Amino acid sequence: MLAHWPVAGRSLLGRIGLTFLEKCWSAHTIGRTVKSFSLSEYLARVTRQVDAALDRYLPSEETPPATIHKSMRYSVFAGGKRLRPALCLAACEAVGGRVRDAIPLACAVECIHTYSLIHDDLPCMDDDDFRRGKPTNHKVFGEAIAVLAGDALLTLAFELAARDARYVRELAVAAGSRGLIAGQVQDLQNENRAVTLEEVKATHLNKTAALITASVRLGALAGNATAAQLRRLTRYGRDIGLAFQVVDDILDVTSTKEVMGKSVGADAKHHKSTYPKLLGVEGSRQYAQSLITDAHKQLEPFGARATPLRAIADFILNRTH
Repeated sequence: MLAHWPVAGRSLLGRIGLTFLEKCWSAHTIGRTVKSFSLSEYLARVTRQVDAALDRYLPSEETPPATIHKSMRYSVFAGGKRLRPALCLAACEAVGGRVRDAIPLACAVECIHTYSLIHDDLPCMDDDDFRRGKPTNHKVFGEAIAVLAGDALLTLAFELAARDARYVRELAVAAGSRGLIAGQVQDLQNENRAVTLEEVKATHLNKTAALITASVRLGALAGNATAAQLRRLTRYGRDIGLAFQVVDDILDVTSTKEVMGKSVGADAKHHKSTYPKLLGVEGSRQYAQSLITDAHKQLEPFGARATPLRAIADFILNRTH
């Protein structure tokens, strides 16, 4: 950039300060990049990459016993935004890593996410008949096979992460009794009782934000993030993870089954303590906005490379399903 400046201009740089003008140039470049960035195209590209990899990693429907592999594939390929894999790949890009190094981890988090949905929909849990606009796994394959399909996807996730002990630990903590499962237990125990806002936050830091944060951290680790980068991306993941749940709670009150692709009003049906119940719909929206604002703040040092992460944060705040 500086080679194209005239001599007088370069002299001026010395007096004004190189760092300041470089920051101005960087801000200009970032703004231009954001304007030309299409999240829908980015997510479509990620979906193609991840689905192709998942198709390779999952046993075929003909692999014996065929029923379990049909069940696994039914839920994995039932649609969805592939948001967690996108976060994994975007975090890898944000720290200057190679996307191909994060692909197995992106598939691993999608396997865990799908397993959690299969189990979450079971009659003994949230008892849902539809997911992503289709009958839930247990409605098609029966409860026993649905449980086993979820178990198999969870196991496959660790197979995909097994090349590095750090990856295995990230997934184990996020998906275990201190993470996703902890949140599910807390959510069940919170039914039919008065719960404080702090208790609701604690539940969803586990139930929703733990896997979202792990998706971001795994991508950053695959890209060899520094300790400082990992701290910022961890906070970003927690911010957007909580915001995702806040918006989900709002949509359960304000949206429809046709738009959401799953049952709505389930929180009221199970007498759950939600953000709209505690803060009201408008208060919940304001809280989600504050979380996304902080998420953007965490991304400031990453420059244009974090454009997909910024766009995903905004998408989470403004999503309609």
